[in-house]
Amino acid sequence: MNAPARAQRVVVVGGTGNIGTSAIQALEQDAAVGTIVSLSRREPRGAGEKVQWERADITTDDLAARFAEADVVIHLAWIFQPTHDPITTWRNNVLGTIRVCEAVAAAGVRHLVYASSIAAYSPGPHERPVDESWPTHGWPGSAYSREKAYLERYLDFFELQHPEMQVTRMRTAFCFKPESASQQRRLFMGPLVINRLVRPDLLPALPTPSGMRFQAVHSDDVGEAYRLAALSSSSGAFNVAAEPLIDARVLGELLGTHTMALPSQVARSALSTAWKLHLVPASPDLFDAFLRLPIMDTSRAREELGWTPRRSSTEAVADFLRGLQKAAGGSTPPLKRRARGGRIREFATGVGQRQ
Repeated sequence: MNAPARAQRVVVVGGTGNIGTSAIQALEQDAAVGTIVSLSRREPRGAGEKVQWERADITTDDLAARFAEADVVIHLAWIFQPTHDPITTWRNNVLGTIRVCEAVAAAGVRHLVYASSIAAYSPGPHERPVDESWPTHGWPGSAYSREKAYLERYLDFFELQHPEMQVTRMRTAFCFKPESASQQRRLFMGPLVINRLVRPDLLPALPTPSGMRFQAVHSDDVGEAYRLAALSSSSGAFNVAAEPLIDARVLGELLGTHTMALPSQVARSALSTAWKLHLVPASPDLFDAFLRLPIMDTSRAREELGWTPRRSSTEAVADFLRGLQKAAGGSTPPLKRRARGGRIREFATGVGQRQ
């Protein structure tokens, strides 16, 4: 008889965030996974039977020692703020990711799963979706897109240096779940958004930027995609998104309200003014990248990983909106419904200035 396969040891870097908590939840339910080591800067409350937590900062700490004996490393650690200080995000996101990759190689880990993004893609055609071969040069004006695109180039070189390693890149659409609503409000909308007033029925029509369309997916479905990728022998890039494509019409139907097209330049000007005044954390450059995102073809993830989202994109957005109205949150520090100091601290520290 063949000996049973050894249970996998998976290290999740950035396991306390939106996708990280969903990925760990999916991994916990898999009998092939024996141990999950969750690395983060802040300690979560409690842990599952398989989960061990360790404090780690990807910019300074010895990561190779933490990756020792790991079969797979899933790298999810990323910061979105301070949007007014792109040098800080570059140091954490780009230089920190390079440190993670170097440590994975030094520890002899056989498989790296990296959280890329739809924002890594160059602008695409409007008439058809693009597969994983579409250029990944991002939108250079946006710090987030620029960082994701740079790391795609770095990983191209890293794979040539380490042909023995399996490298997987997960290019996901916008990820939502109720537990992430408060965090995403803090990261992108800011303290002026009053949760209980996030009700489209209070408006005669919902303004939407002209040409707006985007893909969304439930974070728990993304967590399942990471589980499948981590335990798969397939490498390369995978697009991850649910259907349908969300545009003004679909959004209006979802919210049960009429929509009103707002010229994109008007929307951008308003956002730019609010961002410069530190009233919102999301930058106008991120808005520029948002309007230029391609539509992703997810056939490869479905065919090679066997991934199928259990929820539609509209269900994911609806879950997020319900969570936003209720100021929902999770048990980990990034997902708390109320961050330390509350909205007063958000203003006091500079909205979009620093975390």
